[in-house]
Amino acid sequence: MEIQEPAIQPYEILTIKDKHFCPENVCIITGAGSGIGRATAIAAANNALTVVGLDIDGNALEETANLVKSHGGTMHPMPLDLCDDQAVEAAVEKSAALGKIRYLANIAGRQHIDSVENFPMETYDQMQRLMLRAPFLLSKLCIPYMRKNEDGVGVIANMSSVHGHICTRNKPVYNITKFGLRGLTQSLSAEGDGKIRAFTVSSGFVQTQLALNQIGAQAEQRGISRQEVVQDVMLGKSRVKEMMTPIEVGNLIVFGLSSHANYLVGGDLLFDGGMVLTY
Repeated sequence: MEIQEPAIQPYEILTIKDKHFCPENVCIITGAGSGIGRATAIAAANNALTVVGLDIDGNALEETANLVKSHGGTMHPMPLDLCDDQAVEAAVEKSAALGKIRYLANIAGRQHIDSVENFPMETYDQMQRLMLRAPFLLSKLCIPYMRKNEDGVGVIANMSSVHGHICTRNKPVYNITKFGLRGLTQSLSAEGDGKIRAFTVSSGFVQTQLALNQIGAQAEQRGISRQEVVQDVMLGKSRVKEMMTPIEVGNLIVFGLSSHANYLVGGDLLFDGGMVLTY
């Protein structure tokens, strides 16, 4: 059984009327080379924002830039390692030269399936740097630019997960970082005085390569089939028996960035098919 990441159709992209959704405002998106990051880049550019895409995979970023263009938008690809502080600082400076930094979406992530007792510490360190430290650093660097906007407003989106609410086995560091992003989000909002706000999006399993690549490892470690992983592990607690698509999550992020979500301050958009609240 093979599940493929779906192509994005134009009618699936949420378009929002917002006076700040215009080319003079910059939206920095991490993990823009694939999955939710790519979908968010397409959605943000489709809403007239100047998008800066960050990812370690330069070729994937170029593919995203071409997809964004095919949907009528523009993305500036900036390949970099998010664990390299100097590269991140340089990318933010370059982004500021393109317009006013008003939006930041921290989406980049990775997964490693293993128990606590077997988890490689070098993998732990890399995941922490990529999924918690890099969002903290980017927020730290972008906030001063946001405060310089004429209204002093900026919005930071952090991609959490159902695993920022509940923990499943053999994903200890993923669980830790997703819980941590919710803490970072609330900390940013506590200091933002209503001007700089932050929010998280927590989805269940999404049809991205990051999620789909887990199926084999989960099947092997649990001693079950790949189909059982999808039906019983990934969707077993969900009341909606199909995965979300990347663009559905990208739309949520764009909505959260918009002025229609001004009361979303430190909050979490939990779209998980009922996995957390109904099991």
